[in-house]
Amino acid sequence: MPILFTTNDSPGPRRLALWQDIVCDVYVGLDCTSDLGSAFRGSVTHTPLGRAICSEVCSEQQRVLRTPSRIARAEQDFVLIALGRDGAGGVVQDGRETLIRPGQFALYDTTRPYELHFDAAFRQTVFKVPRDMLQRRIGATDGLTAISYGGDTPLQKLAYDFVHQLCDSADRIAGEHATALADQAIDLVAMALADRIGSQRLPASTHRSALLYRLKAHIRARLADPDLSLTATAAALKISSRYVNDLLSDDDTSFQRYLLTERLARCRRDLAAPALAHRHISEIAFGWGFNDMSHFGRVFRKHCGMSPRDWRQSKRSR
Repeated sequence: MPILFTTNDSPGPRRLALWQDIVCDVYVGLDCTSDLGSAFRGSVTHTPLGRAICSEVCSEQQRVLRTPSRIARAEQDFVLIALGRDGAGGVVQDGRETLIRPGQFALYDTTRPYELHFDAAFRQTVFKVPRDMLQRRIGATDGLTAISYGGDTPLQKLAYDFVHQLCDSADRIAGEHATALADQAIDLVAMALADRIGSQRLPASTHRSALLYRLKAHIRARLADPDLSLTATAAALKISSRYVNDLLSDDDTSFQRYLLTERLARCRRDLAAPALAHRHISEIAFGWGFNDMSHFGRVFRKHCGMSPRDWRQSKRSR
């Protein structure tokens, strides 16, 4: 990833001050201190990936604070997912403290105070995500911060590996692929968190948000199945059909409306994709669970304001 800033070319006495001014002030809004003085060294990379940002931070012993005054001046809210690469780093937030070691990751939320402690040289990959992108998947984060994830389950390891590889390749991924992959990374992290929540005693609202995410993930994974039903979905999640719709009512939708919306979204995407221009409209519709072209044409026009053929043509002309 491209270097945003490094202290290597700076005079020793100025390195820590420059790190504070350029990295801590600009990146999130932090206060940084270190006992190393002129021996301090650090570098940070910065690569946009859709709405997310991938960074790699390599630095020496330091203490980092996110203070209420810094929070009050912030214009944007983020959740940072820190992946341990070399060394170890401590995270303190929401009354908890954890240590991030290589192969592990932890979250901290920029809307609330937190502390980072590094007692020696370290390297971390930091996946900086707009808070709303994670919150709409998993709900409130206050029960999830300053907890180490990574080695407990295969899903946590998969989330770590995916984000790690994605950030390492971020500067070579462009356009719609960057946005799609960032969304997939956040989906995978949210899935790992939801899986972890299931084994913890957390507020009922957090459990509800996690179950809603699992419900949506279950539906999205089975959009191509024309027989996907409310009853089968409820049975798979071991809840009642009524509770399925109760959960989805949090997003002002229902099982049938959510299923239709997601299927249409996939059809719109595929109809607009140049790589799929050779596929017939019926192939795309049937591939996403529709089994009646007349019905598909009606609902597509109702939701998109034009026929599937006109939609495809409008995207080609652009």
